[in-house]
Amino acid sequence: MTTLNSLILIFCLQAVLVMISIPSSHCRTFKPRNENLIESTCKKTPNYNVCIQSLKSNPGSSSADVRGLALIMVNVMKAKANDALNKTHELQRVATGHKQKEALSSCASKYNAILVADIPSATEALLKGDPKFAEDGANDAANEATYCENDCRGINLSLTKWNNAMHDVAAVTAAIVRNLL
Repeated sequence: MTTLNSLILIFCLQAVLVMISIPSSHCRTFKPRNENLIESTCKKTPNYNVCIQSLKSNPGSSSADVRGLALIMVNVMKAKANDALNKTHELQRVATGHKQKEALSSCASKYNAILVADIPSATEALLKGDPKFAEDGANDAANEATYCENDCRGINLSLTKWNNAMHDVAAVTAAIVRNLL
């Protein structure tokens, strides 16, 4: 019995030595299942780069399913909406003309609606398994950003960067949610 144990031990040690001595360049590289899921999901969105960047920057995406990816994107929407609302408030403090103040007030109202209505309803819909309402919330957020951008045209306001970021993230979110329908 000890001879058999010795042979097994020697065999195991040799196997370990062989595995250690194989250069990593000979090992086949592969993408984890979730990286493939992220890439295939992002290919179905209107902005692949925004999708990849948003999802891969979140550590939770590595173990998420499509619903989880959609929830991550809703959180990205929330961050973008907060950024845009903060920029709007910053511009309101220095606005000089009536048209600027009016446009900024309108934009603040739109971003507030995204934060108080669209984001919570999208989150709740995804958590409850009713993705249609999540898609509607994301589409509403994209539209609000576009409306804000239209309000600011021709009156020298610099919200385009924030409006475009919000629109793009919301459109990507809606496309990801659509995969759940």
